[in-house]
Amino acid sequence: MNDIIKEIEEQQLKENVGEFNVGDTVKVHGKIKEGNRERIQIFEGTVVKRQGGSNRETFTVRKSSGGIGVEKTWPLHSPNVEKIEVVRRGKVRRAKLNYLKGRVGKRAKVKELRG
Repeated sequence: MNDIIKEIEEQQLKENVGEFNVGDTVKVHGKIKEGNRERIQIFEGTVVKRQGGSNRETFTVRKSSGGIGVEKTWPLHSPNVEKIEVVRRGKVRRAKLNYLKGRVGKRAKVKELRG
């Protein structure tokens, strides 16, 4: 029974998932359905956390929109996530950046990784 579930989950995995980590600034191209039309909307922000594994893996992106913090969580292997584009690499020492929730403006920035 367990082998059948693993086989189905492996079929749902995407092959071309972009490489990104916690602290990176990313642009997520997500599909939005409005009635019978479908369009792509870009959500740009800092990756706050990645969790789970296999086809259940999710990631959360946080951005400041009009002075208000907005967080959005997507399944990594969802067909509604068109692509993930890395804008900037971040240097962090945590797996989850929950401390950014209480910060505003410059204090909410993550240092850029020198490459």
